[in-house]
Amino acid sequence: SKGLDSVALKAERNTNIRLFLVRRDLTKQDGAGVNKGWNAAEGEYLRAFSAAGYFFAKKLYEELGIPVGMIASSVSGSAIEPWMSGTPIKGSESGIEKIDETLPGKFYTGMIKPLAPFTLKGFLWYQGETNCFQAETTDYTKKFTHLINSWRSLWQDKNASFYFVQIAPHSYSKSKDKIILTEETLPRFREAQAAALLLPHTGMIITTDLIDNLDDIHPTYKWEIGRRLALLALANDYGKKITSSGPQLKNAIIKESKIEIEFSNVGTGLFSSDNNPLTWFSVAGADGKFVDAKATIKANQVIVSATDVTSPMYVRFGWNEAAQPNLFNKEGLPAMQFRTDKWE
Repeated sequence: SKGLDSVALKAERNTNIRLFLVRRDLTKQDGAGVNKGWNAAEGEYLRAFSAAGYFFAKKLYEELGIPVGMIASSVSGSAIEPWMSGTPIKGSESGIEKIDETLPGKFYTGMIKPLAPFTLKGFLWYQGETNCFQAETTDYTKKFTHLINSWRSLWQDKNASFYFVQIAPHSYSKSKDKIILTEETLPRFREAQAAALLLPHTGMIITTDLIDNLDDIHPTYKWEIGRRLALLALANDYGKKITSSGPQLKNAIIKESKIEIEFSNVGTGLFSSDNNPLTWFSVAGADGKFVDAKATIKANQVIVSATDVTSPMYVRFGWNEAAQPNLFNKEGLPAMQFRTDKWE
């Protein structure tokens, strides 16, 4: 994926997009001139920048026709904790009891807090794989929610937009680490990510279609990640009348042997991206045993059923680390995974 990103960036040049790349702790003296300030989006500086961040800015510039500034502050493979304004403290039970604000994370201290004088429109967040390997669920939601609120507080802007990337399909269950991961570890973690959408002025993009190899943890098509993030900003921050997200569960209605699923963000309609029957739907009865389900589109609904489950009670969609479902809206945005049960 890195090679493809490099090829995509090599031909790019836009002096109306200005970039600032945070390369090291901004609280320390930068005698080597590593942090070289603002630079035009071209050449070696652009190739060292976040590909997703640049293509986000490119889409904004194409649609708005105004100069765009982007700051990239990131450390590859990092967990969420170093980016937090405090250290999560676990209680006597397994979950997080509080956040100790006297112990800020090292990346927050050196790579986020010093940026606070800059006036920002919002934030893009693309992280999660490291915490998914820890099989985190509700603890991640607590950390992520705290991070969003604390960054907004730092910039004294409770309404600052915060858009993030739901992590892509990957073979987490192949991990040989001490923590045993299953095919459901990833969808449970994604559920924890999506819980942050309850906060105002947030948005999330789906990347289930942007992986060619499940053993490659990094989505290949960073330009599309940037474009999808930009759709959220264009719709929510710049007033563009566009469909900015893929279909999301709105309601699931049980009708005898079938479940009728209603979606929001259907755009101009639902469709199968490969013209084949819909994939990655499953249903279960009272026993909680999920089986693959037949799913068909009817207007803006999906009707699911399974011959082995005569009285379905629950439905799941995309509930597997390998899931790359073909349910999209006609604007080309993939549907978000969901489940209507709450079983562990």
